[in-house]
Amino acid sequence: MFNINNKYNLSERESRFLLKKSLVELIHANSRLEKVNTTFPQTKTIVEGMSVSGVSMDDIQIILNLKNAYTYILKESAPFTLEVAKKINSFVSYNESLAWGVVRNGNVGIHGVNYQPSIPVEHKVTAHIQSLLTDDSVSTTHRALKYMYYAMRTQIFWDGNKRTALISANYIMLLNGNGVLHIEESKLEKWNELLSEFYETNNDEKIITWTSNNCIFGIDYQ
Repeated sequence: MFNINNKYNLSERESRFLLKKSLVELIHANSRLEKVNTTFPQTKTIVEGMSVSGVSMDDIQIILNLKNAYTYILKESAPFTLEVAKKINSFVSYNESLAWGVVRNGNVGIHGVNYQPSIPVEHKVTAHIQSLLTDDSVSTTHRALKYMYYAMRTQIFWDGNKRTALISANYIMLLNGNGVLHIEESKLEKWNELLSEFYETNNDEKIITWTSNNCIFGIDYQ
């Protein structure tokens, strides 16, 4: 059975501290998934609630939505479920989507790939999440990444699926002390290439291994 090991086993206090310290970097990186091209200082200023000139209202909305989603998971401690994912999506997609915080009930396409996700059936999604997150044959980090890529490929929501899945994975890792998942801007091109391949093949081994090796950070003590 393919399995990646946990890189970190942090306490809940350490996990929340780490996520809080990483907040602006995560929001800045996640906004790049929507082609937001603010500078890091601009992102930081927006996150801190101050106005920035020369940035569109749409881009500001995306950044503030990400801030609200991360603020939610920092305060939350319930086990991860589809209901938590819906809540995350309700923040991520606020004012952006046909509907936010609900499982989509119509067709969508994924740009740049032939794969067409079918319309998700809510009780089947719930059951699949339950089976993924209770799979004791793999590490908790592996479960978080497995969920993230399943959610992206399934396109559970009308919009914001990549951002919602990333924040959901960070929440699962937060609950288990596994560090933070941070896909840096310099790694986005390779990540997008692997993601397109995964969409077409539904084989997640390569992208999970690459993500584990390149995108998980924690607290490294001397």
